[in-house]
Amino acid sequence: MLRLAKLTDYATVILSFMAKSQTQIHAALEISRATGIALPTVSKILKLLLKAEVLSSIRGAKGGYALVQPPEKITVASVIAALEGPIALTECSTQEGSCGQVSGCQIGNNWRIVNQTIQQALESVTLADMLLPVKAPQEITVPVASLYRLNR
Repeated sequence: MLRLAKLTDYATVILSFMAKSQTQIHAALEISRATGIALPTVSKILKLLLKAEVLSSIRGAKGGYALVQPPEKITVASVIAALEGPIALTECSTQEGSCGQVSGCQIGNNWRIVNQTIQQALESVTLADMLLPVKAPQEITVPVASLYRLNR
């Protein structure tokens, strides 16, 4: 099963709170109280998002954290990458020849295509989209052959 780490999930909660709040600057304690996420965890996530340049920080008594871009420009892919590193389903998804089985593997290129498709899907969803009311999911069937044609 593919699953995001709990910190990544919490990061989307934190960023969603920041995006929908009228205040531009948010203190870690304020975020912790509003989201119910423990302060040490909030602080750790804020530092990771700051390092990835998703957030900026302002020091001082009225300091805190702010989104670097509007919610419409922050993608789910950028949040995942900030917390977990590059999106890669398999070892060979991002770097050709990085797997010990490369000489006998017949499917590495297909994993790269699948990885690119997932990357594109995550890049198409923004923080602003995450704030929209929940809609019933639509089932999407994508034949593997069509993915190959799209990425050529």
